[in-house]
Amino acid sequence: MRPRRALRVLAALAALAAAVPAADSAAQGGSGAWAIVGGTVHTLGPAGTIENATVVISGGRIQAVGRDVAVPPGAREIDARGKVVTPGLFDSMSAIGAVEISLEESTRDFATEQPRLGAAFRVADAINPRSTLIPVNRIEGLTRALVAPRATTGPIAGRAATIHLGGGDPVTDPAAALVVALGEEGAERAGGSRAAALALLAEALEDARDYARHRAAWERAERRPYAPSRLDLEALQPVIAGEVPIAAQVERASDLLAALRLAREQKVRLVLVGGAEAHLVARELAAAGVPVVLDPLANLPESFESLAATLENAARLDAAGVAVAFTSGESHNGRNLRQGAGNAVAHGLPWEAGLAAMTRVPARLWGLDSYGTLEPGKDADVVVWDGDPLEVTTAAERVFIRGEAVPMVSRQTLLRDRYRDLGGPLPPAYDKP
Repeated sequence: MRPRRALRVLAALAALAAAVPAADSAAQGGSGAWAIVGGTVHTLGPAGTIENATVVISGGRIQAVGRDVAVPPGAREIDARGKVVTPGLFDSMSAIGAVEISLEESTRDFATEQPRLGAAFRVADAINPRSTLIPVNRIEGLTRALVAPRATTGPIAGRAATIHLGGGDPVTDPAAALVVALGEEGAERAGGSRAAALALLAEALEDARDYARHRAAWERAERRPYAPSRLDLEALQPVIAGEVPIAAQVERASDLLAALRLAREQKVRLVLVGGAEAHLVARELAAAGVPVVLDPLANLPESFESLAATLENAARLDAAGVAVAFTSGESHNGRNLRQGAGNAVAHGLPWEAGLAAMTRVPARLWGLDSYGTLEPGKDADVVVWDGDPLEVTTAAERVFIRGEAVPMVSRQTLLRDRYRDLGGPLPPAYDKP
């Protein structure tokens, strides 16, 4: 690089660094003890909603929540009077950290066309903790996500990971669910028929059971060949043991019932993802105790398998007793999750159920026992909002992830601040040589 060009690049980097607002320590991030005082706290736990409450954070966890909680000596206080405090939000189907630029193949790591990798494909190994999408989403209250693979060479896409959007290693569980595509997409991946996708999935599960019972004989070449690879057979063991759920992406009512039948016959745990027509079979889903992850903004038919899509989907499922979690269907804009929740509430879903679908419910679905509610001992994923979090005009003022106050800064805020005053002098990088 020529010296003059190098100087311009260094000047540009310095200008970006200078654009970080010199706000208080919460805006810049920080650990230690914190006390959020005076807010309306929606705990999502047994304590319910507490007015004029204090939340004490220390050691990465919530230490106390209540109206008469004393602020510990030395704790930094946040005045939350007139504000709302909730757990951090969870997007239950995302690719955050596994994609950077959707149209640039080299930055997409959520799928593989390697036919030997189905269940063995683990998207956790490709997650980039320095992705610019992480701060963009977390400063708007999103603190957790399920990062899911996409099916390409067959109906089995691979294993999804749960992540947090704070600092350090983001992966909390590298194999939280086995993602499969059924319905229309499954048919495409399996040769043209929905029935083929179901048959291939059943075969893989049955082969995994046989492999578990006869592993030694298989290693001595005394057992028949299996359809899945050895790596896939090993990866399927937690699924057939009931330790990890199958997250089946499916929309049409008849396909939802077919997925229920397969789960019942194969004795596996099931989470349905998509479920545009789930409200048509709500009673069956409730009876089976199978939860649904859906996009609350799905309204118009995108194909023949979602003709009955409606904004009342979540409300009807909740009324029938089905556990509902939300996904934005986005990675760059997972932060829009709460807008979808607000729409679901506007169409009949109880307000607290809308918040629970982004916090407590996904924590239960994906095995996150330490997250999802504001209770002593839980991970301190906490957001302070300047109003109702289900209103689009509301903003997150403070975000904590596992007790760390994350910097309220992203690439977008840096660009905003850099070009806010167009009447002033341009940064040195724009000076002509």
